[in-house]
Amino acid sequence: MTATSPTSIADFFLFNQLLVAARLLLSLGRKFKEIAMSVNKIGIEWTNSTWNPFVGCRRISPGCMHCYAERMSSRQAAMQSRNPSDGKRRYYLKVIQHNHWNGEVRFVPEVLSEPLTWTDPRMIFVNSMSDTFHENVLIDDIRSVFDIIAETHWHTFQMLTKRSDRLLELSAQLIWPDNLWMGVSVETAPYVKRIDDLRKTGAKVKFISIEPLLGPISNLDLSGIDWVIVGGESGPGHRPMLIEWVREIRDQCAAQGVAFFFKQWGHISNNPVPSDPTAKENGGTAKGGCLLDGQEYKEFPA
Repeated sequence: MTATSPTSIADFFLFNQLLVAARLLLSLGRKFKEIAMSVNKIGIEWTNSTWNPFVGCRRISPGCMHCYAERMSSRQAAMQSRNPSDGKRRYYLKVIQHNHWNGEVRFVPEVLSEPLTWTDPRMIFVNSMSDTFHENVLIDDIRSVFDIIAETHWHTFQMLTKRSDRLLELSAQLIWPDNLWMGVSVETAPYVKRIDDLRKTGAKVKFISIEPLLGPISNLDLSGIDWVIVGGESGPGHRPMLIEWVREIRDQCAAQGVAFFFKQWGHISNNPVPSDPTAKENGGTAKGGCLLDGQEYKEFPA
């Protein structure tokens, strides 16, 4: 019998360790690819998935003028009309009239438990097709959503509202999960009061979505705020966004130690550098590009 040398044994173990490491890297690569595909599929760079236990809304401020959710819901309603057997889409028929919101909101119980089936940790945007704090949403239904969020502790959930007054009104009646980030939309200076309402809630992580940014917003009080997202408007009828407005918000975030995420210029005409390589029009991934003074800002809360 030939004895195995110590060098051969060491090589054998080293080979096995390298093999395990290679398999782990391959697995991680697949996971990152899944996340990237998810981001590309939903078109929201700061989240991975969407979950819509409510559908329906009503326009209440200038940021709603070219509502993406309204356009998408109108398409869903049209598809349901052509395919009555598609059960979940039937709710869209109740909230759309003549291609616009009719002010109704519908709870979609079929999707309530959906996050329980997602075993991989995700960043989930809640109610992209509605507003959780719409006046027609029952507090018991909101509690049902919060219960699922608390139960699926391995996910992180992001929720946005323009109805900050009702958010504040109901805040004390809700149990706020640690894995829920609560945000308000602020498109112009007259709506900064929404930030004050958010600040008084029980949410553990608080953020502001300034999308679309439609005018200058100066003297922002970001105390108690963890994250600010800024983006320009894209799609039909897009409105302009000036670089001075974006810079001012970026600088206020830096001065107050708040994470700043610049999502996109929106339409390429808003971008002062039309050749921006990050723009979809130039082979990138961001609508209109996302370079600000030659830099990408993709910060998240600590």
